[in-house]
Amino acid sequence: MEVILSILTGLLYAVGVYLMLRRSLVKLIIGIILLSNATNLVIFVAGGLAEKTPPFVSYAEKSGVSDPLPQALILTAIVIGFGMIAFVMVLKYVFYERTGTDDLDELKNTK
Repeated sequence: MEVILSILTGLLYAVGVYLMLRRSLVKLIIGIILLSNATNLVIFVAGGLAEKTPPFVSYAEKSGVSDPLPQALILTAIVIGFGMIAFVMVLKYVFYERTGTDDLDELKNTK
């Protein structure tokens, strides 16, 4: 399972970087979203995956228990990422209203 999640993380990073290198602002925003999700997945995999016992059963049975701290960090990162994405979408909307384009090459040629 960890190998599949690692491959998925690498794929998300690759697609996110590819989209961030495009000229459109919409593709840039989607690339940032994918990078954020890939980072959350890295933190989740680093916390360990275990199917034996829940984390708060007893302190004597600590073998094979997932660490709850990375899961709490991921939850916080998801909330912060959602706020950042909403802010960037509003900035993109205002940018499009003022310039009339979302292509950066067209913006350079209009000056």
